[in-house]
Amino acid sequence: MDQINFKPKINKKMTTNKKLAITIAFALFISIASFGQKKGLDTVVIKTMIYCDHCKKCESCVGRLEKEFYFEKGIKRVTLDDKAMTLTIVYDPKKTDATKLRQGVSKLGFDADDIKADPIALAKLDDCCKKQ
Repeated sequence: MDQINFKPKINKKMTTNKKLAITIAFALFISIASFGQKKGLDTVVIKTMIYCDHCKKCESCVGRLEKEFYFEKGIKRVTLDDKAMTLTIVYDPKKTDATKLRQGVSKLGFDADDIKADPIALAKLDDCCKKQ
């Protein structure tokens, strides 16, 4: 029985195209992955007090805190944890800073870490949101 010596012809152009396609796919993957990350953002966690027991429904508390901050320059995300009584704000430090954000919480009528709530703003809150 004779042996057949089978050696496929390798097309060098095809191999180069495969390498180029893999390189492009890898570069595309890296650029998409890095695009999803927000570079240069900071996060501040502000201790605050929300006294009402229905704050998820009350426009005076959660709704107001979350909505008002979205209109500020540089704010990317606002999350209120009503159990831990913290407000987490992700922001662009080129446009605002943590001190301004704390002052903003105070101007809405809520304590912000060591900054007390603005008395005028506090008076405008619903009765259920005020300290009893």
